[in-house]
Amino acid sequence: MENSGSLEQALQEGNILRQLNALIVAHLRHHNLSQACLVASDVASATMTPLNVEVSPTRLLELVAKGLAAENNGSLRGVSSSVLLPTSYGSVTNPRTASIDFSATHVKGSSKTLPKHESKQLSEHKSVVRCARFSSDGMFFATGGADTSIKLFEVPKVKQMLSGDTQARPLIRSFYDHAEPINDLDFHARSTILVSSAKDNCIKFFDFSKTTAKRAFKVFQVDLMDTHNVRSVSFHPSGEFLLAGTDHAVPHLYDVNTYQCFLPSTFPDSGVNGAINQVRYSSTGSVYVTASKDGSIRLFDGVSAKCVRSISSAHGKSEVTSAVFTRDQRFVLSSGKDSTVKLWEIASGRMVKEYLGAKRLKLRSQAIFNDTEEFVISIDEGNNEVVTWDARTAEKVAKWPSNHNGVPRWVEHSPVESVFVTCGTTDRSVRFWKESV
Repeated sequence: MENSGSLEQALQEGNILRQLNALIVAHLRHHNLSQACLVASDVASATMTPLNVEVSPTRLLELVAKGLAAENNGSLRGVSSSVLLPTSYGSVTNPRTASIDFSATHVKGSSKTLPKHESKQLSEHKSVVRCARFSSDGMFFATGGADTSIKLFEVPKVKQMLSGDTQARPLIRSFYDHAEPINDLDFHARSTILVSSAKDNCIKFFDFSKTTAKRAFKVFQVDLMDTHNVRSVSFHPSGEFLLAGTDHAVPHLYDVNTYQCFLPSTFPDSGVNGAINQVRYSSTGSVYVTASKDGSIRLFDGVSAKCVRSISSAHGKSEVTSAVFTRDQRFVLSSGKDSTVKLWEIASGRMVKEYLGAKRLKLRSQAIFNDTEEFVISIDEGNNEVVTWDARTAEKVAKWPSNHNGVPRWVEHSPVESVFVTCGTTDRSVRFWKESV
């Protein structure tokens, strides 16, 4: 019986080891930087694991994140372990379509058409609405204003209100803890934590599961931030690390639990002095990108924090206002104050698509994908319109009046469904967009 038990244990351990090897190979194979692809081949060969194993490239990261969450009692340190999360919050939602291959520079065939959308005003800030962000499961979105406030909306309640339910109250939280305008927001992937950055040189953490909380439970304000406007923040998919882009040219990576700051060990450009407008992690956290005022896009290895690629003058002499990854981490979509939106291949650093026909010269606006990555969406300052392109053909396929009094500063799309929000300047309003019935 002892031998039988030992054999069963050995078989179980062998099965777990094979699964682990498959997860590692899948994770490495989807890296497009450094020597990760070669390492994936070596690991596959050494462990007799198929190189093209059919495993989600994000599965290893998801399991590690869940393990860390369990080890930390399911929450960040500093947050009560008794906090009850919404049953669906943090769940991984399968995309509605497979990742699109943008490699081909010349795409034949007709462009797709984005269904007509209509918008509804939800709320107002007391000043310009500067930014917005959806949670990874699409259940919530938050907006940040020049009035220093943060507003949190629950998407199902927004839909109830739009369907005629007069009792629905989509605005579920308001936070007041910054002393200067809000620059950026992000949601923790597994916990009900919203993080904000502002011109007051602070990063603040809010627990939105607590109905009475108005102020942050944790604040980052170290020496660097005492003298630097914190322009952008981005959580690592595990929630254990946070990127900060400031007036300083180099992104800073923080351990959320220890406050320890990690700086890139190498930075190839000399004389770099451009502030960072936006910083964003890729879907697995293996790489992150910065969009800078000096006109450059820079890519950093998510583990070593080394700058592995720099695309200088990505938008000519104009500043780059945004940069986001495709789901498969192979491309970056950037927007600049030269009125262009561009798609870059990470492995080669070459531009593969250019989306034209929307004026952007003044506002720090961004260009984004819709949830299926079939369309690119941005703002046209000249005509006060929301503009959409077919992501593959780069053909402009839709333009709709923004319905804002004055050009909206920001547009943000849900990661899981065909809804998005726009943020007003002159009218200070938040508008929610969905497909017309």
